[in-house]
Amino acid sequence: MKIHPFRAHRPQPNVVQSIACVPYDVIDTPEARALANGNEHSFLHVIRPEIDLPAETEIYSDEVYEKGRNNLLELLGSDKMVRDEKPAIYIYRLIMDGHSQTGIFTCVSVEEYDNDLILKHEFTRPDKEDDRTKHILTQKAHAEPVMLAFNHDSTIESLIKNVTSSPALYDFVASDGIQHILWKADAVDQWVSAFANVNRFYVADGHHRCKAASRVSSELKDNNEAKFFPAALFSSDQMHIMAYNRVIYKVNAAQLEQVFKDFEVVEKDKAVPTNHGEVCVYAQGSWRTIRLKPAGDGANAVERLDAYRLQQQILEPIFGIKDPRADKNIAFVGGIRGAKALQSKVDAGEAAIAFSMFATSLQELMDVSDAGLLMPPKSTWFEPKLRSGLLIHTF
Repeated sequence: MKIHPFRAHRPQPNVVQSIACVPYDVIDTPEARALANGNEHSFLHVIRPEIDLPAETEIYSDEVYEKGRNNLLELLGSDKMVRDEKPAIYIYRLIMDGHSQTGIFTCVSVEEYDNDLILKHEFTRPDKEDDRTKHILTQKAHAEPVMLAFNHDSTIESLIKNVTSSPALYDFVASDGIQHILWKADAVDQWVSAFANVNRFYVADGHHRCKAASRVSSELKDNNEAKFFPAALFSSDQMHIMAYNRVIYKVNAAQLEQVFKDFEVVEKDKAVPTNHGEVCVYAQGSWRTIRLKPAGDGANAVERLDAYRLQQQILEPIFGIKDPRADKNIAFVGGIRGAKALQSKVDAGEAAIAFSMFATSLQELMDVSDAGLLMPPKSTWFEPKLRSGLLIHTF
């Protein structure tokens, strides 16, 4: 695989903690506005620029994109930021609740994405593609990285160990308790050579940013730097996937009864499943664990997924949810919010039933990608999340 060392714009160490922020797509506008309140340096002003405009401003208006561009230019031109003199490779470690993962922060090739060497596992939505494409084009920058996985490589592991034995550029604990550590490697040739022996990357998080980078590169054919986009690359044995859960807003008594009539209840009072094929269901004040029906002989990598089986066996036939991307009667809740969030939604009357899922494994993700297939929407939730604003790629 081709990697592309780059000259990153990055925060001065004394302000990195106030600039770095959560990714744009894990919060909504009110949450972004609250997080950035009182912090003029927050990178949310770049990736969620609507927070600096009147509340009634249309989120996809030209005014929003121009505000993001102006905020980025102001930040890059300030004494809060530096730009490295030479292209470099960066090593990025995240530590959350005892789990540590260390990856390589660099740029990857749009051409390899277009040629399916960077493998996808989800559909993208045109409206979100358009939004990210316009952000990138207006700002002339890839402000946020994607997260990619690759099969373990001992040479790359050794290179990481050599760099991480030296002092870090940054080492801070964010407000959510996640520790972020970043190192810089100036000797880039050995990294480029090592990754040339890797045969593919897998998109873990950031499908819309990948597709937007491809569209930008196609539009700016003469801009060589736009042929690459930033990514944090992690060995597959280090990554941590959590469940992506579901809630349904409106159901009737007959539908609820059918769930527990058609599927075996194997346990009660448990909120998180412990086995593949099990789903913990919360409704009418209690948790019950059901077992999904087997996928059957000859099932492909997608058809064996719990998320697919739930959709085919329960969500569509019982609740009539044919397209979970568009149906307004279903919502998805990231595993980081826990089963308590599901229970709270039902108890408060916001939803009628909740499904607590068994987490998809990275091997399942890779099997789906290798087969050229696509998962149901919201099948994976990766933690810890990358921090935005640490390394910015301009073109």
